[in-house]
Amino acid sequence: MRGRLASIGAEESLLSEGWNLILTEPGACAVPHDIPLSAQLIPAPVPGTVAAALEKAGLFDRENPEPLNTRDAWYLCRLFDAEPGDAILRFEGLATLCHVFLNGQEILFSESMFTAHEIPVTLSGGDELALCFRALGPRLSEPGPRARWRQQMITPAGLKNFRTTLLGHMPGWCPDIHAVGPWRPISMVRRHPVSIDNVSIRAVLEESGVGRLSVSLHSNAENPAMLLRCAGMEQPFQKVGDSHYSAILKLSDIEPWWPHTHGAARLYELTLVSDGVEYPLGRTGFRRIDVDRGADGDDFALLVNGERIFCRGAVWTTADIARLPGGRVDYEPFLRLAAGAGMNMIRIGGTMAYETPDFFALCDELGLLVWQDFMFANFDYPRNDKAFLGHVHAEVEEFLHGVQAAPSLAVLCGGSEIHQQAAMLGLPAEFWSGPVTDEIIPAVVARMRPDVPYVPNSPYGGAMPFSPNAGIAHYYGVGAYMLPIADARRADVRFASESLAFAHVPQQRTLQRHLDVPVHSPLWKARVPRDRGVSWDYEDVRDFYLQLLYGFDPAHLRREDPERYLDLSRAVTGEVIEETFAEWRRKGSACNGALVWTLQDLLAGPGWGVIDSTGEPKPVWYAMRRAFRPVQAVFTDEGTNGLDVHVVNETDAALDVELEVVCLRGGKQQVVSGSRAFKLAARDTERLACTALFDAFFDTTYAFRFGPPTHDASVARLRSLADGAILAESFHFPCGRGKALHDAGIEASFTRDGDDWFVDLRTDRLAQSVHIDVEGYRADDDWFHLAPGAMRRVKLRALSGAENDIPPAGEIRSLGSLHRVAIGPGGRQFRAGGRLLHLAFP
Repeated sequence: MRGRLASIGAEESLLSEGWNLILTEPGACAVPHDIPLSAQLIPAPVPGTVAAALEKAGLFDRENPEPLNTRDAWYLCRLFDAEPGDAILRFEGLATLCHVFLNGQEILFSESMFTAHEIPVTLSGGDELALCFRALGPRLSEPGPRARWRQQMITPAGLKNFRTTLLGHMPGWCPDIHAVGPWRPISMVRRHPVSIDNVSIRAVLEESGVGRLSVSLHSNAENPAMLLRCAGMEQPFQKVGDSHYSAILKLSDIEPWWPHTHGAARLYELTLVSDGVEYPLGRTGFRRIDVDRGADGDDFALLVNGERIFCRGAVWTTADIARLPGGRVDYEPFLRLAAGAGMNMIRIGGTMAYETPDFFALCDELGLLVWQDFMFANFDYPRNDKAFLGHVHAEVEEFLHGVQAAPSLAVLCGGSEIHQQAAMLGLPAEFWSGPVTDEIIPAVVARMRPDVPYVPNSPYGGAMPFSPNAGIAHYYGVGAYMLPIADARRADVRFASESLAFAHVPQQRTLQRHLDVPVHSPLWKARVPRDRGVSWDYEDVRDFYLQLLYGFDPAHLRREDPERYLDLSRAVTGEVIEETFAEWRRKGSACNGALVWTLQDLLAGPGWGVIDSTGEPKPVWYAMRRAFRPVQAVFTDEGTNGLDVHVVNETDAALDVELEVVCLRGGKQQVVSGSRAFKLAARDTERLACTALFDAFFDTTYAFRFGPPTHDASVARLRSLADGAILAESFHFPCGRGKALHDAGIEASFTRDGDDWFVDLRTDRLAQSVHIDVEGYRADDDWFHLAPGAMRRVKLRALSGAENDIPPAGEIRSLGSLHRVAIGPGGRQFRAGGRLLHLAFP
C-alpha cells in the first residue's frame, strides 16, 4: 500500500506527462493567469525536480550549479484525457512552498516537502493544473523562533523553520543543488462507490516463534465478506466499529525474516479477499527486534529474533542529487551492491530525505536492516510553533504508514547530531533535547511501529552524546581525527551509526571518463569533501593514513609519481577499514556494529562514498566486502602477547574448518607455519594465538625486536574441511605495509566455464592490492592481497552492454610491482573450457 489514504480498488492514473516548467521572478505572478505568454516553456518530468528538468534541457550543470531557490517555479499541465466528474488529486511530495491551482483557483497550499495531500475536486474536462513553487531563498532570511544555539554545518540558519531536505545546503559536503518541484508522484484517483482504505498492517514474531499478523481497514460497503490470507491460511474480518474492520491471523509454522548475513530474508504475500475479489496488500516478514543495553546500561546491541547481530553497512545519501528519484530502478543498483559487500544495515541520515516504500521493499528482499533517522539535524528546532509541530506530526505518521509492513525497518531515530551540536557548544544537558525528538516522534512511533526500537538522536548516550564508549556514537577517531588504528579499540566503541569517513578514490576508468584532471587540479580538490570552517579536508585524512601504513610521503608522491599516489590512495582506505573492523569484530570486543560514512557519492571523484556516483564500486568497496564476511578470520596485533587470529561464524550452522597461519620473509620464504582443524560453532567467535598453532615462540608482531625482523608478512587462511574452499584470508605486516611491497611475478590467464569468465592468478611472492582491470567486466574481488602458493580464481561479471562471447582483455597490477600483466587476444594459445583463447604476457 502506498500512503495512508490509498484506496483499494480505486482507479488511479499518474499525471506524469505533458508538464511544462516556467521560471519567474519571486512574487511576479500571483496566479497562473499572470504568467507572460512569452515565458519560456521547459518540458518537465513528473515526478521530478527543477534541477532535473533544467539539466535535461541543457540549462543546468550539476557540477557548477546555480541557485534554484531564488525564483518561482511554475509547473503547468492540461488534463486533456481526464473525464469530467468527481476525482481526487493526490500529491505525494511537493518541495517545498507550493500553491496548487485548478483552473486558476487555488486548491492547496503546502508548506512541507515531506507530507502528502489528497484534494477532492470536480473536473469539467480539459482542466488546467498549475503548481507554483515559491522561491524559498528569500524566506530563509526571515526571523523565526529564537534558537538556543547556532550550528555551523548547514546554511542558512533559517532552514530550521521549514520542512525541507538539507541536501544542497551543506557546503563541503554536497553540491549546492536545491530541491525544488514535485519530487514525488502526482496522480488522479477515482474512488468506486464502495471503497476500502486506511489499511493498517502489523506483522510480529512472538517469542514462541508464532507469527502474528494484524490488519485493520475501513470499508463503506454494507456487510462486506472479507478474508485475510497469508502463508496458506485465512481469517475473516470482524467489524469493530463504524465501517472499521480487523482480522488477526496467527501463523504457527512461520519462517522468520533475517538480515541476509544471518539467515534468509523470508517474505510472505498478503491478500485481502473482499466479496470474492482478491486485492494484493504487498509482502511482509516476521521478525522480532530488541535492544540490549547491557548490565551497565551503556551498551547498544540489536537482537534480531533473539540473536545478537553485528551490524555493518553504510549511510545512504541519495540515488541522484539532482533528481531525488524514488523508484525501484534507481535504488536497486546501490542496494544490491550494499548487500553484495556483506552489509546488513543501511542508515538514512537526518540530513538527507525520506525514501519511498520501494526502498524498503528492496531492503526487505535483500535482507538489509534500515536505520531510519527522521529528517532533523543539528538545528534547535522550533518548540512552540504549532504549525511547524503539526507538519512534524503529519510527516512522521505518513512515513510510518508507508513502511508499516516492512520487516527491514530496524531502528527509528529522532534525528542527527542535535544533542551533539548543543553539547559541543558547551550547553548543559537540558538544552540538548526538544519536543520534536523527545515527545512528538516517539509518541507516534509507539502507536504505529511499537516493534521498532526508537532512539532520540544519533549520537546518543554517555557522559557526552558523542562519547563512543556508551550508547550510539559517530566515531571518527580513526578517520577525521587522524588517530592511530589502535584507537578503534581504545575508544571502546559500542555502536557507531556513522564512522570512518575518507576521500575514497574511484577506479581509474571512472576518473578517465568523469574527472580526467591531475590530482593537483583545483577541479580535483573541489570534489574532496571537507567540514566547514576547518583547515583540512578528507584527502588530508587519507594522506595521513597513507604515510602511517606505508611510510611514504604523500606530498612527494603526489608531485613525483601521481599514478602511484592514486593507487596507494585507493588501497589505503580499504586497509584502514579492514583493520578497524577486525578490531570491532574480534572476540572480546564491546562493539556491536558500525556504519561507514557514506554508501554513494553525489558527484564523480574522491568523495566519501564507497560506490561512485556512476554506480561503480570503488576499491574500498571490495575491502568492505572482505571485512564484512559472515564467516571471517582476522588478525589482531596484541603487542608482546603476539598475534591472535579471531574466527567468526555468524551463520546458523556449525562449520568444520582448518585455520592455517604462515609467516613469510621477503614475501616468499616460509619461516614458520602452523594449522589447526576444529569445529566452529554456529553464531560463535573463537580466538587462537598464533604461537599455539606453531607450538613454539615466534615474534609474530616484532614486539621484542631481538635483532632484525625475521618476516615481513603473516597470512591466515580459513579453509572449509567439507570442500576445501577458502572461506577467509587475513594479512598482518609487522613492520608496516611499505616494508612488504615486493616486485611480485604474477601469472594470469582467463578461463571460461560455461557462460562465465574467470581470471586465474598465481604469484611467486606476496603481492599487495592486486588490481584486475578488464574492460566491460567487474571482478568479484579486487585490490586484494595475493599470497604465494595456490592458484586464486576470480570471477568476472559482465557489465551492462558487454558482449560475453568476446574474450575479455585487460591488465593485472599490484602495488609493489614494477610490471603490469597484460592479458587479452594475441600471443600464446591455451585451451580452457572447450574454447581456444589467446592471451599475451609481456
